[in-house]
Amino acid sequence: MSSQDLPGQPHIAYRGNELFSEEMRLSDLAKQHGTPLFVYSKSAMLSALAAYQRGFAGRKVQICYALKANPALGVIQVFAQAGCGFDIVSGGDMDRVLAAGGQADKIIFSGVGKTRAEMRRALAAGVGCFNVESEAELEVLSDVALSMGLRAPVSIRVNPNVDPQTHPYISTGLKSSKFGVAHERVVPTYQRAAKLAGVRVVGIDCHIGSQITQEEPYLDAIDRMLDLVEAIEAAGIPIQHIDFGGGLGINYNGDTPPSADDLWKKLLARLDTRGFGKRQLMIEPGRSLVGNAGVCVTEVLYLKPGEQKNFCVIDAAMNDLPRPALYQAFHQIVPLSPRPDTPATWDVVGPICESGDWIGHERALAVQPGDLLAVLSAGAYCMSMASNYNSRGRAAEILVDGKQSHVIRQRESIADQMRGETLPPCGRTSGSSA
Repeated sequence: MSSQDLPGQPHIAYRGNELFSEEMRLSDLAKQHGTPLFVYSKSAMLSALAAYQRGFAGRKVQICYALKANPALGVIQVFAQAGCGFDIVSGGDMDRVLAAGGQADKIIFSGVGKTRAEMRRALAAGVGCFNVESEAELEVLSDVALSMGLRAPVSIRVNPNVDPQTHPYISTGLKSSKFGVAHERVVPTYQRAAKLAGVRVVGIDCHIGSQITQEEPYLDAIDRMLDLVEAIEAAGIPIQHIDFGGGLGINYNGDTPPSADDLWKKLLARLDTRGFGKRQLMIEPGRSLVGNAGVCVTEVLYLKPGEQKNFCVIDAAMNDLPRPALYQAFHQIVPLSPRPDTPATWDVVGPICESGDWIGHERALAVQPGDLLAVLSAGAYCMSMASNYNSRGRAAEILVDGKQSHVIRQRESIADQMRGETLPPCGRTSGSSA
């Protein structure tokens, strides 16, 4: 087996009969830190970022890492040190960025449900821009900013009604979506924003979905965005920056998304043709920067052959890797040390008491109890969506940098989980009956 067997994994490869992340043997990390275990390659992240940087060479662009993909402090730090800004969707996200060394003025605050408290905190910190998602939010943000003697920098998120041709749960640019301002309401909303004393218009934003593997949705969205910019500016409201969001997919299972540099060369050509090539641009990639940088290492607990299905029970579960249960998503599963035996077909499942607790259906694997497996493409939307269901502690996270590894999250203990919980006083409460 070779690195060619691992889609999208240039920094995760077999050497002989052992799977490595950069210069670190994954079985050694599992032995040292236990399983389930998330391992991220710093080189893979920076390589993915470099593809965007190549595509934007010579342009005025701010690349903002979309924190929701993976908010580990150690991951945030990698992108902060590389000069990135950040796309956040909560006050907690902002706290994480600042704790990891990110700059407040490079933060874009997105999300449909910002609270007044979050707005106040973000304004006090000096975030670079609020991506406003509704007319009601615009009014509230203006009121909050005025109460602080400030003006909030805003761009309005446009819902262009473009089908990104991805899973419906991660499609965000259709009329049926909760996100953004409807295309026909965009110009009136900008006109209202221009009259509000507590905001100042700085840009326009669009994000149509996630795990997009084709160019056409981006090209459709960019044309609709530029039509709106022309209409807004014709109404006397200048637009300083154009934010095209993120959403570029990765290779999970033979997927063939365009590379970031090739995609943006085509999009920039469209911008040039329409006379917008010199504008300040913003982009908010998440999954495409971290998804294929990560693996989840897990141990085979039991093999359970059956009449209709064979089950390979592992110690990772839907609380660690929620994407299969939530989106019916595919993650390739490979052994850390392949056996020469003839593979059998297994459903790879976790120990949680749910039939939906599966990681992979009908996988050809030669395995025995005690073997270690790697669930690939696990750097995005796995630990960021992990939970304590069944009172399971969240996994440890490791950042690999060449021949070094760093624990960036300790394994969660039951004491960690119960911290903050209290028992009410024992005994009869008033109003109780025998």
